[in-house]
Amino acid sequence: MHHVIFANLVTLSAGSSGGTALNPWELISHASSVVMLVLLVLTGMSVVCWFIIGAKVVRLSQASRESSRFLDRFWDTEQGNVWSVQRLEGLYASIPRDKRSPVASVFHAGYVELARVLGGSDESSRSQRHYGGDIDNVARALRRASANEVTTLESMVPFLATTGSTAPFVGLFGTVWGIMNSFINIGAHKNASLDVVAPGIAEALIATAIGLAAAIPAVMAYNYFVRRINVLASEMENFSSDYLNIVRRHFLAG
Repeated sequence: MHHVIFANLVTLSAGSSGGTALNPWELISHASSVVMLVLLVLTGMSVVCWFIIGAKVVRLSQASRESSRFLDRFWDTEQGNVWSVQRLEGLYASIPRDKRSPVASVFHAGYVELARVLGGSDESSRSQRHYGGDIDNVARALRRASANEVTTLESMVPFLATTGSTAPFVGLFGTVWGIMNSFINIGAHKNASLDVVAPGIAEALIATAIGLAAAIPAVMAYNYFVRRINVLASEMENFSSDYLNIVRRHFLAG
């Protein structure tokens, strides 16, 4: 009896010492079709998320920078607390048409609506006079422009939230499938040794790891971008209020 136990221990020791370490790339290349599909989906989601992150970092940085520059120009336009259409026209003409900031786009919409409400084609009829008119038209134009800018800034950002909430579950599905295959192999080989169990479990854990690697940066980037967009939305809202006050005092006082 002792000789049999000793022989089994020697055999097990020799098998474990002669085994090779598991290579993650080999496990991925030899993964089952379902797990391979899961890995491809997670990799695609991760690549798209990093593309969105890079594009949004550039876009939001540019929007913040250009909005700050526009606000500086806008308030520098005021001289002696006296505003005129000519001054607004000069500011309107200085806005680049191909690359406006969100706040500048709101001003663009408000100025166009103000010019339409005031009417008149000559500058003398639109300079320093006070008009009776519906200020709600200008307010609606400002709100509509602000909503459009927020929608543009938020484009593609929901995909980050989708990835952050679904990628762990997609990876978990790959994990469950890999463990299930491991138990199937145990039943097929009538053997529960590590050589039979380890590849399937390692394959399953790789799916979980890739799912987390795709989800964590997506969630962090989503929270960061939402905060940046909220800051820009607040700037547009504050500017709209200030612009309406200027319009009421100097152009549509009645």
